[in-house]
Amino acid sequence: MTRTTIGTTILLAFTAIPLTAQERKITAADLPAAVRATAQAQSQGATVRGYSREVEHGRVQYEVEMMIAGRSRDVTIGADGTVVEIEQQVAFDSLPAPVRTALMKKAGKGRITGVESLTKGGTLVAYEAAIVTAGKRSEVQVGPDGTALTHEE
Repeated sequence: MTRTTIGTTILLAFTAIPLTAQERKITAADLPAAVRATAQAQSQGATVRGYSREVEHGRVQYEVEMMIAGRSRDVTIGADGTVVEIEQQVAFDSLPAPVRTALMKKAGKGRITGVESLTKGGTLVAYEAAIVTAGKRSEVQVGPDGTALTHEE
């Protein structure tokens, strides 16, 4: 192979890699002012476990991981300081009956190991359950009323 062929092969290999979200851990001091203000407001009464910066679909977002009242809560904040998404651990027994029924049905013979509420734009949009079936982990989502949803990442 010539040097040009090797360079072209390497270039093609890197351009064939799909662009995915790239997350890196940061400190509170690394947050832009608007994001820092939102993070402080969202973490009142919580223990902050860490911050990260990620680029998803070409947009910079920040995540604040925290614990509040013994439950995890992750808040995703846009670069302008707006809350994009909140994932919050919830007790299975606290879920509305149709949601519990739908999650148990979707779990089948699997064991539900945790449930999170998913809020986007200030509206509860889904509940997501982590399930273990025969040693394999998966996730399922249902709407706030128990209707089936497809899982999005």
